[in-house]
Amino acid sequence: MAGWRLDEFFRDEGYSVIPSNLPEFTVYFRVENNCVNVFHVIHYRQNLQISKDQYLHIKNKIRELFTEKGLHNIHILSLVIGSDMDKAKQLCVNDSMCWILDSHENRLVVYENQISDFYGMKGKLEYFLAHWQEPGEGAVESSASGTGSRRYRLPVVTVSLVALNVFIYALCTWTGDLLYNKGAISLWNFLGEGEYYLALTSMFLHWDINHLFHNMLVLYCIGEVVENHIGPLWYGVLYFVTGICGNLLFIVYEAYTGYAATGMWLAEGSGVFSAGASGAVFGVIGALFVLVIVHKGHIKQISLGRLVLMIVFSLYSGLAAGNVNNAAHIGGFLSGSAAALVYWLIHGGKSREAVQNVP
Repeated sequence: MAGWRLDEFFRDEGYSVIPSNLPEFTVYFRVENNCVNVFHVIHYRQNLQISKDQYLHIKNKIRELFTEKGLHNIHILSLVIGSDMDKAKQLCVNDSMCWILDSHENRLVVYENQISDFYGMKGKLEYFLAHWQEPGEGAVESSASGTGSRRYRLPVVTVSLVALNVFIYALCTWTGDLLYNKGAISLWNFLGEGEYYLALTSMFLHWDINHLFHNMLVLYCIGEVVENHIGPLWYGVLYFVTGICGNLLFIVYEAYTGYAATGMWLAEGSGVFSAGASGAVFGVIGALFVLVIVHKGHIKQISLGRLVLMIVFSLYSGLAAGNVNNAAHIGGFLSGSAAALVYWLIHGGKSREAVQNVP
């Protein structure tokens, strides 16, 4: 059976570990603005004997440990790891702040009476279990020492999108203007000719190698973080939706400026042609912006201040240049921010409120 290194996962999410001589018990914690989020991990081996009273006593001792350090806003979630589900269930089924990690099926089990999420960590744990498989190891493991070899979580969707964009650009160099003529978007082609598919196809065309390199570099660096945070499915949907939204705002902008200049909303052959993934890239940036805010100013090594600086610089560079589709940038950023907010409300907002109501 595949093994798992939970220690690496929690450390990557910004958690620290409290050293322990007991391999069956590990405590991970993260302090944010005088609030302590704690994962109390119990590796329920066959020879481990622990009663419900002992289980609750340990959680109280963990709370006292942080209280003695002057921290009083403490949220503790137990994570019981084991293959005997009945045994694990008997231990914590009546505890709303407890999840079970089935080491036989490599899945997270959350019962109806238990908290549905814990600061957005449920989805991350499930994604970890699906993508951090290490062949040749034992069952699910939690290593307090952190000596296990680290595995890189490949952002499959991000890498696939980068590869697809590079491949299509290579085709463009071989076919001349053919793909640009068929796939780039303009006001007249989109509305006048009814070629609505251009909102999608134009996302994968780039005018030159510098255009491609800049978009793909930002996409990989930012996309990796967002994909690993929200999962490949949500990330893939976000990429395509925000890219299309960016192109739609570009069409609206073109129609408005055309009307302001000529008094006509649409004239035959009107509008400039646009292509590029930057609308979708700004959508990913917008999503990361919201995720950093709701995580109180940082995700991994990305701080809010640095991200804002990058956003301002990117928007300024686009506005300063004369041949940049700034409307698509803004449309992508706004739709990406909205999509991330929806994601957080679904996966994180409710659980945060629930955690804060825990006595």
